[in-house]
Amino acid sequence: MKKLKKTVALLGAVALSISLFAGCGKKAEKADNGSFKLKNAGVLSVGCEVGYPPFEDFAEDGKTPIGYDIDIITEVAKRLGLKVNIINTAWDGIFAGIDENYDVVCSACTITQERLESMLFSDTYISNYQAVILKKGNTKQITSFKDLDGMTVAVQKETTSDELLSDYKSTGTISIEIVANEKVLSCFTQLDNGEVDAVCVDSTVADGYLGKNPDKYVYAFKDQSEPEFFGIAMGLNSTELRDAINKALAEMEKDGFIKDTYEYWFGANAAE
Repeated sequence: MKKLKKTVALLGAVALSISLFAGCGKKAEKADNGSFKLKNAGVLSVGCEVGYPPFEDFAEDGKTPIGYDIDIITEVAKRLGLKVNIINTAWDGIFAGIDENYDVVCSACTITQERLESMLFSDTYISNYQAVILKKGNTKQITSFKDLDGMTVAVQKETTSDELLSDYKSTGTISIEIVANEKVLSCFTQLDNGEVDAVCVDSTVADGYLGKNPDKYVYAFKDQSEPEFFGIAMGLNSTELRDAINKALAEMEKDGFIKDTYEYWFGANAAE
């Protein structure tokens, strides 16, 4: 996914801010309803790369953010008594915006030891695996990433998929051409056009694409030996906010909100 989904980058800028409420409120040291600090009183500001379906995407109007992550973080904010402001941000540099442009990042972020050194994470709200997708009709047998030897594979730039295959390539384990794209959509477009042999991507993202396009793509391999866990990222000093978010997530898990939301976006038969 977008080791987290992607590695910590130091550069990048906010591409677009999308408010899901009328007005952000004045600058404040603390939220009106709790002890945790927020960029704006009564508002949870969220960095999110909109364009990674089914986690984050735009509705048909091209403006309204929708998706699994959007539903999860909106419900978290609601249970904390807060409004939510989704700030559409390029993945490259998204973590650098924490505490500067927004309070948290909720964008299919894998929890990794490296990232835990520079930020806090909430408890996980979804699990994920790395997967290889082929165009339907391709009968190549892939039982491990080593079977990608000699192939051209599309990945989203700076994602776990990119890091994984780059490690295989740099160590000489396999000879592979990696095509790194800014958006995951481009990976599947290249697969459609025959520009690449396969796509390596988060299994949760693959579930969404295969669910909508069962006649176009097939799972070739899912590495279930190495599960990944997504969490909500925030600054190292945001312990009170983390604890409040964890409490909300626990309630959402207990009352079935997370399960129902997962089934809505990924399908009841999607493997977690």
